[in-house]
Amino acid sequence: MSMTKDELLKILSSGLPGSQITIEDLAGDGDHYAATIISKKFEGLNKIQQHKLVYDALGEKMGYTLHALSIKTETPKD
Repeated sequence: MSMTKDELLKILSSGLPGSQITIEDLAGDGDHYAATIISKKFEGLNKIQQHKLVYDALGEKMGYTLHALSIKTETPKD
């Protein structure tokens, strides 16, 4: 199974509302993506906790519908 870039963006946007999200298709196969997510929800959290929020947003999609996701998380630079 695979998912489109738009589907991935919709899932992450829904799970992390108010975030700036950029998705890059790494292989053109719908299975390998890189996501850069800038969110105030990450403030005060370490990288492991930030990535857990992303995985929580993906739910069961990660590892099943989506094979590989490189994640870069940041807090807004105000």
